[in-house]
Amino acid sequence: MNESIPKISAILTTYNGEKTIEQTIQSILHQDGKGTDFTLELIVIDDCSKDNTFSILQKYDCVLLKNEENSGGPNKGRNKGLKIAGGDYLCICDQDDLWAKDKIKSMLPYLGMAPIISSGYHVIDRKNNREFDRISPGNQPYLLFDKNKTFLSRLTKSLSGQNTYLGSLLFHKSLKNILFEEHFGMVDFDWILRLFHKQSSIEVCKSLYVRIVENKNLSLNDTYRKREFYYSLLAIEDYRDEYPGETLLAYKRIHGSRARYYYLQGEMKKARFYFYRSEWNLKTLLYIITSYAGHQLVKKHFHVFG
Repeated sequence: MNESIPKISAILTTYNGEKTIEQTIQSILHQDGKGTDFTLELIVIDDCSKDNTFSILQKYDCVLLKNEENSGGPNKGRNKGLKIAGGDYLCICDQDDLWAKDKIKSMLPYLGMAPIISSGYHVIDRKNNREFDRISPGNQPYLLFDKNKTFLSRLTKSLSGQNTYLGSLLFHKSLKNILFEEHFGMVDFDWILRLFHKQSSIEVCKSLYVRIVENKNLSLNDTYRKREFYYSLLAIEDYRDEYPGETLLAYKRIHGSRARYYYLQGEMKKARFYFYRSEWNLKTLLYIITSYAGHQLVKKHFHVFG
């Protein structure tokens, strides 16, 4: 074996994933360049599945772990994987993500340029029966983001900038001690902030995996939305002294997201409560006005949330 080639650790968490897990694993294990351009370590953590997921996993060449009891989210398993991963670079996978055959090989040329590399991806939105690509604009093969640029973009909840969805990331082993929260077990906003804080990064301007959005997606789950809201507010407190202006903007935008969620759900009194604490602009004013009359028309013709 050529010891000079990088080792990649892929950390895959699953719960009741029997319908998708085999396709996901095969897309990871059958990567172009595996064994010649890089070696691959697949670590799979099952969160006490009640279906045939664990039996399926036992057929594959992977490091297989199982939580002692269901943790209610992927974060405990992700942390287990991070702690034992032996790769030079690591990535986080969901049970229904599908890797392009050249996902890792397309990122290899940039490993020495920054500690974090991301990529574009293709979305199959089964909830709304649509498909689209999320790739940063431009004709260049990659974008270099200077130190803290992506961190500040994520802190302020900007809709522009680098793609940082978990499945797109490949990061250096020096960052593996940055762990996910386990109190709620499913929030990753604070992890993204800590990962990118004071780091430079690169985005490969190419769709390198498929993200599938189902009706069961967490984005409109009320319990998840509450946990994400309160934990996001807690997370930004760590940066208030160093980045006071950006933290204030983050506070307002987190409230704006909460408001739009309630607006979409038809809970207009709650929506107005959070809109009044959000970023004040014409769009916010129009949301407040239409929360009294006209919100059905807005929800039908405009993208409100997500």
